[in-house]
Amino acid sequence: MAKKHLIVGLGNIGAEYADNRHNIGFMVADELAKQAGTTFSTLRYAYYTEYRQRGNSVFLIKPTTYMNLSGKAVNYWMHELKIPLSDILVIVDEIALPFGKLRLRAKGSSGGHNGLKSIETLCGGQGYPRLRFGIGDNYPKGRQVDYVLSGFDDDELKELPQLIERSVQMVNSIVQIGTELTMTQFNK
Repeated sequence: MAKKHLIVGLGNIGAEYADNRHNIGFMVADELAKQAGTTFSTLRYAYYTEYRQRGNSVFLIKPTTYMNLSGKAVNYWMHELKIPLSDILVIVDEIALPFGKLRLRAKGSSGGHNGLKSIETLCGGQGYPRLRFGIGDNYPKGRQVDYVLSGFDDDELKELPQLIERSVQMVNSIVQIGTELTMTQFNK
């Protein structure tokens, strides 16, 4: 049976944030749109596009509310599109995972991530899948903000395209076979 999915890539708008670690959700969303042959439009609270995949409707957004207010965009679009919280996938950077580690969860806590906290608060809880993209935690004490808002280093940049591609494969799998089967297949 065909389903509707809202895919949310988290990040910050503006050229100064474009290639930083905190914007990996935007980078994955951009690649999803590119592979689907579609482009984003600027709509309410988000860059928005949609496409069909094997009969399923995929609605893809990059919130324009800045990371800490992501829930405002997600809440608006989940109601606008009439998509339940459980059919929203959020793609997010994760400092608690080493760089390059991808972990899919069906639900869970924000883990201190302000974008996820905002979604929890404004959208009704933790019951949505999230794809956590490991960015590592290689920063001095008290410098977390500087770290997540910095660019990837040269070694990481070499690996980034294949990691983004793997993330795209995971998102496509969720749309086709669901979160649980995708977790079984990809979380190793």
